[in-house]
Amino acid sequence: MDQKILELTALYEISKAFASSLDLKVASNKVMDILSSVLGMRRGTLTLLHRETGELVIEVAHGLTSEEKKRGHYRVGEGITGKVMATGEPMVVPDIGQEPLFLNRTGARGDIEHENIAFLCMPVKVYGDTIGVLSVDRLFDDQTMLIDDDLRVLTIVAGQIGQAVKVTEMVTQERQRLIDRNQRLEHELQNKFHLRNVVGHDRKMEEVYESVDRVAETRATVLIRGESGTGKELIARAIHYGSARAGAPFIKVNCAAIPESLLESELFGHEKGAFTGAIETRKGRFEQAHEGTLFLDEVGDLPFALQPKFLRVLQEMQFERVGGSSTISVDVRIIAATHRDLERLLRDNMFREDLYYRLNVVPIYIPPLRERIADIPLLIEHFLQRFNTEHGKSVEFSQDAVEVMVQHKWLGNVRELENCLERAVIMTRNKVIDAKGLGGYMNLLLHSDLVVATDIEKQPHDYSLPGSVRAIEREQISEALRECGGVKARAAKLLGLTKRQIGYKIQKYNIE
Repeated sequence: MDQKILELTALYEISKAFASSLDLKVASNKVMDILSSVLGMRRGTLTLLHRETGELVIEVAHGLTSEEKKRGHYRVGEGITGKVMATGEPMVVPDIGQEPLFLNRTGARGDIEHENIAFLCMPVKVYGDTIGVLSVDRLFDDQTMLIDDDLRVLTIVAGQIGQAVKVTEMVTQERQRLIDRNQRLEHELQNKFHLRNVVGHDRKMEEVYESVDRVAETRATVLIRGESGTGKELIARAIHYGSARAGAPFIKVNCAAIPESLLESELFGHEKGAFTGAIETRKGRFEQAHEGTLFLDEVGDLPFALQPKFLRVLQEMQFERVGGSSTISVDVRIIAATHRDLERLLRDNMFREDLYYRLNVVPIYIPPLRERIADIPLLIEHFLQRFNTEHGKSVEFSQDAVEVMVQHKWLGNVRELENCLERAVIMTRNKVIDAKGLGGYMNLLLHSDLVVATDIEKQPHDYSLPGSVRAIEREQISEALRECGGVKARAAKLLGLTKRQIGYKIQKYNIE
């Protein structure tokens, strides 16, 4: 009864060992320790078939030195271990000193002729195929030992080892599949965001390409300037994927899209319990971008109160999480972008001068689409090809339709052009869109050039002082809306108004 209890205890502990780790060596070492300490089985050894050499090699061994393990190589069919591997059947040697097949290749057993040692050898199988051998020594005294009990235990253990080997192979294959997939995706990303995929041959764009080529291989901070929709993020990605950091993360943060109260936590992370809702420790974008690139879109909207801490991180690459005291060091390249007039923000004390100079190391200006009209036909061709493929169509534009689009001002730049073309491809039933047909898809866009000018021009000019004040106020609101892409919340912040106030004034002055 005592022996049965020991066997059950050993099997229970062995099951726990396999469940606690997916690492075959770690789990198997624990198993050999349990076999030795609980059941008295010495020198437990797991020998696996090496697929490339075809030899049996010791993977795990209890009580053997590293040198003894190195000597434990067998060919299939050689010695007792090799024979079990070849036949797939267990073998028991009652006395290794009397067995000529026992090679004692490791030399761990000393004078085997004068030691009363039995050797138990069990095949390890996966899907019926023998992939290795589990062996143990048994020291026998004058009492009769139950070999059948030992074999039953080793059969169960060998089966668990086989399952562990199978799981390890599956995990290894899945890991390799993910590694291959990641490498393929990284290669695709590098090709996708390579400068050769940026459409445009205008002289001003050629200057942008030259700047990107020069700055990509450096660690310099880059500030990309340009109106909304000009492709600032595309240029930022081209810089990243053209650098030595291409294999590291490219992390994007839109400073205008995240509430001010959450932006610090988003950038620097927070500790568990730092504030209400912080139920666990969270890494910020700086930590996520370690050894890679952090792209700060709309950096001109970075809250003034957060700018000093942000400046310190740019200078020292060190920070503390919200609610934490430990200093974290990172290696991050900064690329910032904005459509805002940073020099005006400096004059209005809404942007720190030291932060401005820290960001503006290498400025790159992307011209609006209306300043490079020669690129419009190329962009039309590019987007038509893409949207025709995506939506299963074959739409073309007539020459007069292209001329209409070339003459359009495109205040929304490339993004506006892209949206217009996709809408036309999706909605049209014709194979060719001419200038007349194009009007239906561009009416809203054509009127957007006027913004508020038409409404202002329709009203008779009031030369009185209150009338002049109203005209100035209307013009300033209109200009703010143009600069902020029509987003009322941003325009209100720029003008020092509340959302309610700017909404009232837009309605009062009939501003589109």
